[in-house]
Amino acid sequence: MSSLVIENGRVIDPACGADETRDLWILDGKVARAPAAPPPGIPRLDAKGKVVCPGLIDLHVHLREPGRSDKESIESGTRAAARGGFTSVVCMPNTTPPADQAGTVEFIKAKARAQGAVRVFPTGAITVGRKGEQMAEIGALKRAGVVAITDDGDCVQNNEVMRRAIEYAKMFALPVLDHCQDDALSADGVAHEGYWSAMLGLRGWPSVAEEVVVSRNCLLAELADWKVHMQHLSAAGSVRLLREARRRGVKVSGEVCPHHIALTDESLKGYDTAFKMNPPLRSRADVEALLEGIADGTIEILASDHAPHCCYEKEVEFDFAPFGIVGLETELGLFLTELVHKKVISLPKMIAMLTVNPARLLGLDLGALAEGAPGDVTVIDPDLEWTVDRETFLSRGRNTPFHGWKLKGRAVATVVGGKIVWQG
Repeated sequence: MSSLVIENGRVIDPACGADETRDLWILDGKVARAPAAPPPGIPRLDAKGKVVCPGLIDLHVHLREPGRSDKESIESGTRAAARGGFTSVVCMPNTTPPADQAGTVEFIKAKARAQGAVRVFPTGAITVGRKGEQMAEIGALKRAGVVAITDDGDCVQNNEVMRRAIEYAKMFALPVLDHCQDDALSADGVAHEGYWSAMLGLRGWPSVAEEVVVSRNCLLAELADWKVHMQHLSAAGSVRLLREARRRGVKVSGEVCPHHIALTDESLKGYDTAFKMNPPLRSRADVEALLEGIADGTIEILASDHAPHCCYEKEVEFDFAPFGIVGLETELGLFLTELVHKKVISLPKMIAMLTVNPARLLGLDLGALAEGAPGDVTVIDPDLEWTVDRETFLSRGRNTPFHGWKLKGRAVATVVGGKIVWQG
């Protein structure tokens, strides 16, 4: 815990609707009022011309530990998060072994305490081995400290298993996050089923394979009256289904990743495996529907789906390359460029989608700058122009389709518990 004064910044706190220029005080790791007699020697950070907001939260991150520290480690992944402006990350359970039991969760937490640059919140698997057959011990996972359950990377295909998992998760107040993919419909697809998959001779992964599971999840969430969150939405039909369910009061939510609004399946025409991800890049019509869903509030959360891989794994034929891209260090710049500067949504709304909204979904005491709140802060220069250079990433992954892109806006300081963990 530490103390800090962030001076002269534009403080935006969507949790309470604040947007004003003032100093922000953090004393002993907590947001505080300016003291009548300031203690001597408190560090000061000048944020004039910058935005000061609650620490950003990434709801969807793969840190790869335990098991694949050659791809990423908790140490390298959290340093990348800090550089990207994120003070908290929610890590997925598709590790080796998977986080389907308390011991693995305890390992992640211990590693994060020892080596993490930012806060790490683990999720637990829905099913044993993430095989979709038998429910994991959800109560034990809750006691171990998971903030949600998900089989991310895979989707529970058995509707009865998913129903019971949602019902059990409700008993333990754990949101259920789901990677929406019908395996029979997506089969061995590697690209969005459409014009470009046909032109390039790539096996198609149709939008309906996502939309069918989104529909299933909306129905089960309504039946159980509990929170189901749809991860990395990519299809227009998914937005339509989510909008309709939310209008009826169903406890469902969704997230969008930057690559699904900044790129389309036309990007695959060079067979570059940096553009291979799951769900795949889709059509311009799908992108427009996602943007509409973000603008009208159907989609409440933004996330990266940060998925690092070793370089050699991507340097193979398109069919055999793994899905996924890194995102922690480019995410904020892409969202500012594609959403705020293109006037899809306002800056305060974008900040809400990266702070208070994911915090509320998970029930975290984060995402706000109220007095007494944890002193987690991100300082942003929304007009700073910069060029993505994968060779400078702090992540061990270099698998990005955005190398060389010119973006506008990025974090210039990241503060966790009153301590500056990154500044640039």
